[in-house]
Amino acid sequence: MGAQLIRAEEAVHPRPIWCVTPQNWREIAGGIPAPATAFAEASGFKGEPGALLVLPAADGTIAGVLFGVEETPRDPLAFGKLATSLPAGDYAIAHAPADPRLAAIGFLLGGYRFTRYRKRNGADIRLVVPEGVDADAVLRTAEAVALTRDLVNTPANDLGPAEIEAAVRVLAARFGAQVNVTAGDDLLAANFPLVHAVGRASPRAPRLIDLTWGDPNARKVTLVGKGVAFDTGGLDIKPSSGMLLMKKDMGGAANAIGLAQMIMARNLPVRLRLIVPAVENAIDGSAFRPGDIFPSRKGLTVEIGNTDAEGRLILADALSLADEEAPELLIDFATLTGAARVALGPELPPAYTDDETLAANLARHGAAEADPSWRLPLWRPYAAMLDSKIADLNNAPGGGFAGSITAALFLQRFVERAGAWLHLDIYAWNPSSRPGRPEGGEAQTIRALDALIAERFGD
Repeated sequence: MGAQLIRAEEAVHPRPIWCVTPQNWREIAGGIPAPATAFAEASGFKGEPGALLVLPAADGTIAGVLFGVEETPRDPLAFGKLATSLPAGDYAIAHAPADPRLAAIGFLLGGYRFTRYRKRNGADIRLVVPEGVDADAVLRTAEAVALTRDLVNTPANDLGPAEIEAAVRVLAARFGAQVNVTAGDDLLAANFPLVHAVGRASPRAPRLIDLTWGDPNARKVTLVGKGVAFDTGGLDIKPSSGMLLMKKDMGGAANAIGLAQMIMARNLPVRLRLIVPAVENAIDGSAFRPGDIFPSRKGLTVEIGNTDAEGRLILADALSLADEEAPELLIDFATLTGAARVALGPELPPAYTDDETLAANLARHGAAEADPSWRLPLWRPYAAMLDSKIADLNNAPGGGFAGSITAALFLQRFVERAGAWLHLDIYAWNPSSRPGRPEGGEAQTIRALDALIAERFGD
């Protein structure tokens, strides 16, 4: 059960939660029972951000909860702490935080637990939806984030290309979408040579998963997600420490799937397309090699500088397919480069686009949703790093400079017709727990993009 959001009529004797700052503590203290105030004073509570105090009633039950917040919150999802820190029972916000909607979202996101392999015992904590907050919208968001996290958290032995396909088919069945899948050697006949090259060494067949939903004549929104179920690095094999988290190398696909669910659940008037190239970058005698040259769907030839730069290869074919029908908005998600994490850390994904309006709107919605990204430049002079002496492109320039930018520039070569293109180099993982963001798989930028797409394409 865990953390739940309920309506006021469902609550059973909800305990009040007072959101306290050092500035308003005196005012709030004057409005709560005197014994509770005395207990808070004796406990040294002063309303510091993150401070939590459960107040006892005279009969030994809970009189309420004091929770320290900031007047201008640096972390609008701080309410997520309550989902794992309160005793079981029903609660209602008595003194609202700065953004009650994000408080409700943070509470639900903080209550997420991955329980497929291990039962997690915890208190059943129910929060009354704050006044003025759309409960259905909050629940829709939490459900999509949970789906994304579940997919990323599932280990590769239980989540290969076929299981990624199954997750997309479940989504399609729920919302009445259509799915077309091209797998194995059929990828060559269908002109997806790079997807085939990356995935051919695995006993689990590579595939191109293509979901469509909505009115075919509506404005087109296309999502592409990197679906590398596990990445050994190929023949340029990773060290063991570099493989520990490679179950999450399909985090781009997971985020694209999560955002697709949000769009369909909103029933937005768009023609949605979700494209996921799903592979395992494994090693056997048929593995692609450094120095090999392959054609791409677009016709550009690619020299393999490094087999561990496989994500951009499968995305190249997928983006080419997406671009052929010139969608109004084309977004790709990928756990693409370590350089992105060196530059911006695990919490702030780089975003790349040449569309100034799209960039500004993404930043605005990222701030409003506490779901940030940071724009990095598609710096044209660095495109020379992708040059090959014997092919049109090299997938992995040497030198180590500007790795996230050169990866984005590589992908840009496969997008020409889309009205606007956005590339997100996400981490899809929380290395440690924070309020609302448990350690493990994470949905990054999809809440911001859900708001952006609804604003741009909604009625």
